[in-house]
Amino acid sequence: QVQLVESGGGLVQAGGSLRLSCAASGRIFGTYSTGWFRLAPGKEREFVAAIRWTDSISFYRESVKGRFTISRDNAKNTVFLQMDSLLPDDAAVYYCAARPGSLTSREYANAKVYPYWGQGTQVTVSP
Repeated sequence: QVQLVESGGGLVQAGGSLRLSCAASGRIFGTYSTGWFRLAPGKEREFVAAIRWTDSISFYRESVKGRFTISRDNAKNTVFLQMDSLLPDDAAVYYCAARPGSLTSREYANAKVYPYWGQGTQVTVSP
């Protein structure tokens, strides 16, 4: 089992930055691939970014490319999502998710392949 706890959310003005953290406890987190998803009111949950444990290759949804960066610190069992140039459309509850092993190009954006989820952290972006 892996327990995930997100932090770092908050209120920021458009154009600002936030750094989300996902701290893991339990089994060896270094062998888990990790993703970030978000859920905004009235919208479906959507994939944001993911990082594959085997080679640290990262994946992003198109709208956040160049603005968001996912990274991990295996020694600290933590995954980060650096969010720059935030837009009002980025406002949502952000969730960290993890799965043992690697991710294929068909899997990384699919929430169903991640069995472990955190409780979420709220990100609010004012115009």
